[in-house]
Amino acid sequence: MEFLATGQFWVLVALLIFIGILIYMKVPGMLAAQLDKRSTEIADELEQARRLREEAQQLLASYQRKQTEAMKEADEIVAQAKAEAERLAADTQANLKALVERRQQVAEDKIRQAETQAMQEVRAVAADIAVSAANKLIAEKVDAAKDASIVETSIAELSSKLH
Repeated sequence: MEFLATGQFWVLVALLIFIGILIYMKVPGMLAAQLDKRSTEIADELEQARRLREEAQQLLASYQRKQTEAMKEADEIVAQAKAEAERLAADTQANLKALVERRQQVAEDKIRQAETQAMQEVRAVAADIAVSAANKLIAEKVDAAKDASIVETSIAELSSKLH
């Protein structure tokens, strides 16, 4: 019984009593329940994190598709704008060419009109000069007797020419 006097024995007895009280109070069951509850919470959090990750990946893929579509649309818009600009440039060039041709035609028409008018004026002046010269020649070369005979002859020819 010497072992009853040792401190190690009483520490062993106290430890066994303590463990007995813990078992009586159902502490190991409560610890197991707490650990199970915590493990369930962690598993739920992991599942939620996995779902969130999958949603994030789906969202990322969706945004990447949208970005790709937006880039394609932007490229199409740029291509359409270039085509429209080229078409407008070609239309403008064609309109400018047509305008230049019309103005050139108008200028040529005005030149022709001016030439025609100048020729008519020259002919009128020439006719006036010719009439004036003829009057002077006739006045210088024809006398009153010859005038009367020329007038009578012209009158006689006139009646034959009219019928």
